Amino acid sequence: MSKEKADTPALAEAARLAELVSYQEGAVVSRSLVHRPSGSVTLFAFDEGQSLSEHTAPFDALVYVVEGEAEVTVSGRESRLGAGDALLMPANEPHAVKAAKRFKMLLIMLRS
Repeated sequence: MSKEKADTPALAEAARLAELVSYQEGAVVSRSLVHRPSGSVTLFAFDEGQSLSEHTAPFDALVYVVEGEAEVTVSGRESRLGAGDALLMPANEPHAVKAAKRFKMLLIMLRS
């Protein structure tokens, strides 16, 4: 997974999420927008067929699809998400993400 090194939007500055991260052929690209002890917000761009293998996290996380289509599996239950869809991935539940088509998602991790 590669990380983009671009400036984070300034405080109170509007930004189009889809424009803050670019697709890279055969890769998953991530860009951290907010990182605090209480949680984080990360933007991802998945090339078609790319995935994050099944894993668990000790915190709840909310996935919001910005564009494209994703298959998200939580505790063995698969959901197909498109632009504008969101899904909560509960803490300590196994989950995986796969790009059905190229897609971008916002991941909001809640640590408190």
